[in-house]
Amino acid sequence: MTRRGLLSTLAAPLVAAAQTVNRDYSGKTPIRYPEPDVVSLDPRFDKVKIGNTTIQRLATGFLWAEGPAWHGGGKYLVWSDIPNDKQYRWIEDDGHVSVIHQPAGYSNGNTFDYQGRQISCEHGNRRVTRYELDGTISVLADKFEGKPFNAPNDAVVHPDGGIWFTDPGYGSLGNYEGHVGELQLKEAVYRIDPTTKKIEKVTDEIFKPNGLCFSPDYKKLYVADTGATHYPKAPRNIKVWDVADARSLKGGKEFCSMGKGLADGIRADANGNIYAAAGWVGAGYDGVQIFAPDGKMIGQIHLPEICANVCFGGTRRNRLFMCGSQSMYAVYLETRGAHIC
Repeated sequence: MTRRGLLSTLAAPLVAAAQTVNRDYSGKTPIRYPEPDVVSLDPRFDKVKIGNTTIQRLATGFLWAEGPAWHGGGKYLVWSDIPNDKQYRWIEDDGHVSVIHQPAGYSNGNTFDYQGRQISCEHGNRRVTRYELDGTISVLADKFEGKPFNAPNDAVVHPDGGIWFTDPGYGSLGNYEGHVGELQLKEAVYRIDPTTKKIEKVTDEIFKPNGLCFSPDYKKLYVADTGATHYPKAPRNIKVWDVADARSLKGGKEFCSMGKGLADGIRADANGNIYAAAGWVGAGYDGVQIFAPDGKMIGQIHLPEICANVCFGGTRRNRLFMCGSQSMYAVYLETRGAHIC
C-alpha cells in the first residue's frame, strides 16, 4: 500500500464524528492529518481522498456565496455574493481577493466558455449575460416565447458552444437576491444554440431545476431539484437525462436521493463522480456529498456552513472550491474536474 493510500485508509471516521462545528479555519491551529472532515464511505472514494491535505477557508464575510467558476488562463476563481450584488475574484498566485464586478445583476451561477469569456446568470435582470473580452456585456437570453425568464440560476457550456442553463426563479421570489416579480414561465432547463442563438427548452420535467452539469463525455446531463424549499412534497434529488445529438434530452430519471436535505450546485470529476453542494440539515450533512456514477454516495466533505455550489479548479484542476454560505473553501483531491470550470 502506498503512503497516501495508508493515510486515506486510516482516515475513516464515522459521519457523526464531524469536526466542523468548533474547528479553527484560520490556520493558526493546524488540523492533524488525516483531514477529519473528508469522509470516505466507499472504497471508490479512498482513491480520491488525500490523507495529507486539509480543507482551507480562502475567504469569508459574504452573505450568500454562489456560482464559483475557474478561469484556467488567468488562474483565478470567480463567484457571486448575490445579496450584496457583487462578484469576487480569488487569484491563485497570492490568494488576493477583490471585487471584479459591481453591480452584477444579483448574479447567481457563473461559468466560462471555451474562449475564456465569463457567462453569468443574473437574478436581478432575469437574464443570461456574457462579459466580452473588450469589457462590454452581451445579453444572451432574457426572454422565451416573448415572456421574461423567471431568474436564471446556473449555467454550463458544451464543447459545441451551446450554453445550457436552469431557470427556477428564486431571484424573483423576494428582494434579497433580486427583485420580486411574477414567474411567467414554468421552471425549466434551456439551451442557447451557438449558431442560430435560438433558445430551446430542453426539459421542464422538474420542480425547481437548480445546479446542472454534464458527465465527462457529455452524454448525460445531471440537474439538482431544490423544489422542496417551496413544495414540501417535491423530490429531494438529482435527476439525470441522456443527451441526444448534443442538443436535446431524453429518458429523465432519478440519479440519487438527497435524503432530508437538498443538493444545489453540482459538478463532475474525470471519473464521472458527481459532487453535490448539500445543505439545510446541519452538522454531519452540510457540505459536499459525492456520488459514484451508479448513484451511490461514496464520500462527504463536511463544512460548518450550508454549501451552495462547487467547482474544480487550480493549475491542475485537482482542487475543489466550495461556496459555503458566507465563505469560500477549497480542498485538494486525487482527481480532476471533468470540464474546464
